Amino acid sequence: MTMFPVWREISAQRIGQAPGTAIVAEETPIGLLYNGVPHAVMMATPADLEDFAVGFSLTEDIVRAASEIRGIDVRETADGVELDVLLAPERFHAFLSRRRTRSLRGHTSCGLCGVEEIADACSMTPRAPAGSSFTPAALQHALAMLSSQQELNRRTRATHAAAWVSVEGEILLVREDVGRHNALDKLIGAALRQGIDLAAGFCLITSRCSYEMVQKALMAGMPAIVAISAPTALAVRAAEAAGLTLVALARADGQNVYAGPQRIRDLLPGDAVPVGDVTIPGKPLG
Repeated sequence: MTMFPVWREISAQRIGQAPGTAIVAEETPIGLLYNGVPHAVMMATPADLEDFAVGFSLTEDIVRAASEIRGIDVRETADGVELDVLLAPERFHAFLSRRRTRSLRGHTSCGLCGVEEIADACSMTPRAPAGSSFTPAALQHALAMLSSQQELNRRTRATHAAAWVSVEGEILLVREDVGRHNALDKLIGAALRQGIDLAAGFCLITSRCSYEMVQKALMAGMPAIVAISAPTALAVRAAEAAGLTLVALARADGQNVYAGPQRIRDLLPGDAVPVGDVTIPGKPLG
């Protein structure tokens, strides 16, 4: 596995203090190619790149399963890193038939990069699997444990994390990146490569939950996503339509359930506060 630096120490001065140093996260152009054909350039943390290639390929509907990827060539270039993904012949033909006339350019802050038609942004996505239920206690346990597993963020204070959590609340896998979408793609790719069942548990992300985060979770076959920050209205509507459990504003003192409350055990009606079509346990946050 090729290793690239993911942080560096630079000169910095805190106002009112003597000059010193600071640790900052790396942000690198990552080019994704399929059988040598350029497709996208994403700005990302240059770590877990094979995971990123697999997860991105699945959530962008370039492949339907990790087995359709026959190999990944990681190459350093003068300007960044290239990931050349070798697709099975039939999948490569499908990729060519759908390929845009131009390549896509992504940024750490964007989602749905390169979408040219509004209709493409709201294309059909799979329904969430039945999955397994989990308790608020399991969710709170995962929240309490997540920060201890964010090694890069502890150094840089600049990266997002996406974690896969068992129904008991144990964190099984974590990936980090300067981009929240990239972190989720890396998590999905790592889970697929390790044979983790993404229908049994829930995904925990440190960012807000926008539409494309819901879309990626559904493409990966996840039944539930939990976000530390807030959701968008479109994300809530998409989750409701697909049967995905969406919990957001997940903090130690409470969590808001925006869609799919049936997967959360011990969510008592007497403890719920109705907000439009959304049921939120306890006192609303935010």
